[in-house]
Amino acid sequence: MSDEKQKSADRLKAYTESKELTDRMSKIKHKIMVLSGKGGVGKSTVATNIAVALALEGKQVGLLDSDFHGPSVPTLLNLEDQHPGSDGDAILPVTFSETLKVMSIGFLLPNRDDAVIWRGPMKMNVLKQLLTEVNWGELDYLIIDFPPGTGDEPLSVAQLLPSCDGAVIVTTPQNLSLNDVRKCINFCKQVNVPVLGVLENMSGLKCPNCGAVINIFKTGGGEKMAREMDVAFLGSIPIEPQIVEASDSGTPFVYHYNKTEAAKAFSQAIVPILDLDRKTAPNG
Repeated sequence: MSDEKQKSADRLKAYTESKELTDRMSKIKHKIMVLSGKGGVGKSTVATNIAVALALEGKQVGLLDSDFHGPSVPTLLNLEDQHPGSDGDAILPVTFSETLKVMSIGFLLPNRDDAVIWRGPMKMNVLKQLLTEVNWGELDYLIIDFPPGTGDEPLSVAQLLPSCDGAVIVTTPQNLSLNDVRKCINFCKQVNVPVLGVLENMSGLKCPNCGAVINIFKTGGGEKMAREMDVAFLGSIPIEPQIVEASDSGTPFVYHYNKTEAAKAFSQAIVPILDLDRKTAPNG
């Protein structure tokens, strides 16, 4: 093939992919990124419980796990043995419930213990495929769970989805996490992704015997940092042993432990996300 013909074919392919991406995303009202500047803050647990909490509100929700090197969502929802289907033209996400659809690179690995060893361009291509070739159908929200940091994956989505509605930033109270989260907030500002707010996870452990709160990772750091960075503070999620149990068993925490303080905090954290839907309602 001549250089001109190759260039023409490449332009046609790029146009087709762009149109398909636009068509897919036009059926999704709101796209929400869940980010953290640091690993180990419980970001995937937060993303999963936000998605489940929205689904419990009767919203049609999609959850995309874009952490290629450590996909946790299949485990968190007990979907490790599931595989996406196909309608002949597109990939069909795994159905968790009537109101929640899930897609993860973990569903596509031959073995759950396989390591994904990809450079940046490969990750961007796969992420583009997950956005373009997965038939999510009509959704109120697509929650996108990212790996820690501000690298290829969130940057690619910010470039592919200029209409992204915003990001929820997850931190823990100690300075080691907060310093990285500040960078995450600045990243969002630089790529024009609105910050919906900061959610402080692992914020204190209530002793089951005496009721005293033990601030293992300090306290109040997330709220103070949000105030300094001029972004909303979405609340604090306390350390709950049931969260560990629910995560390991693939049981949605906010559903099965909805009376706990942590579940109530998750419910409060989704209010700004629900407000996005209210603002776009015909009478909103």
